[in-house]
Amino acid sequence: METEYTVVGGGVVGLALAWGLLKRGRSVRVLDGDDGSFRASRGNFGLVWVQSKGLDAPAYARWSKRAAAVWRDFADELQAGSGIDVSLVQDGGYDIHFDDRTLAETVEKYQRLKAKLDGEYPFEVLGANALRNEEPAVGPEVTGAILHHEDGHVNPLKLLKALALDVRRLGAEVLTGRKVSAFEHREGEFHTRTDGGEIFASEKVVLAAGLGAIQLGPLLGFRAPITPLRGQVLITEKIPRLINRPSLIARQVDEGGVQIGDSKEDVGFNDEETLATTARIAARAVRAFPELAKVKLVRSWGALRIMSPDGLPIYQQSKTMPGAFLVTCHSGVTLASSHARLMPDWFEQTDGAPDLGVFSEDRFDV
Repeated sequence: METEYTVVGGGVVGLALAWGLLKRGRSVRVLDGDDGSFRASRGNFGLVWVQSKGLDAPAYARWSKRAAAVWRDFADELQAGSGIDVSLVQDGGYDIHFDDRTLAETVEKYQRLKAKLDGEYPFEVLGANALRNEEPAVGPEVTGAILHHEDGHVNPLKLLKALALDVRRLGAEVLTGRKVSAFEHREGEFHTRTDGGEIFASEKVVLAAGLGAIQLGPLLGFRAPITPLRGQVLITEKIPRLINRPSLIARQVDEGGVQIGDSKEDVGFNDEETLATTARIAARAVRAFPELAKVKLVRSWGALRIMSPDGLPIYQQSKTMPGAFLVTCHSGVTLASSHARLMPDWFEQTDGAPDLGVFSEDRFDV
């Protein structure tokens, strides 16, 4: 059966796009990979994050702010449809510093960006005493933090489950274990072929397969210049409330455990954990919150995230196969709300379509 859209990729990015299209009354089929596929949706830090995004790219900062602004409505609508509370808490997040110099340097960068955003960048600088009033568990080595009021976090596994359930409820056919191998485009119709020989027809194709776009993108006329970046994460046992707001160092999840991260390692497609890195991020977390030294670790993992050459998303319609779109980004959780609420207009070029030209592959020609 032909559908209007085939979405290749069943992670947070692909499912958020499918959800948004279904909400517009479009027919959608989602093709998800096999068990060997890399899964950034299951290995991320769960942040809905604005600060530090787009310090040298105001358009990206605006896009992140726009996503943060619609996240609450998106979460509420998703809960109404799926019955799952994704545990969104959006009352700010910290950039924690152990050195006054790095804090001052970061504040200067934020001030420059704030000016480019016409003052719409709500952050405040907390010295050591002010920070400890907000976070009594912060350690003595912490000299201060930047509190950005648009930041927050969610439970990413609940988000993935909620999207998967609601996309099916809204009528999409979601097929797992399908590894796409080829595309054909003729007479205005796409035929998407899998390794198993199945062929799925649709009017349009959205490639949202994460690192899978490296191989699949060129088949649709994209360069897809993305690379893997490994991140390692630790999870503690469930403990009473210790951390009130999230940071890139640690966040306490709704279920009580503390998630510790994150790391950034250019190691190709190796997604294994390493003792050296996990020890380093654990030590940094204890430095920030000394009480964590007494807490048991129960789980760790490594996962590969997606990076473009400049760290920004890539949104591109194929120049050789109109109707095929590439959507790939590093911040799939933060941007899930924009992908669900705003991207359908871009796919169909309605009057309300966001201007995403700055995120096209053309920027890499410069």
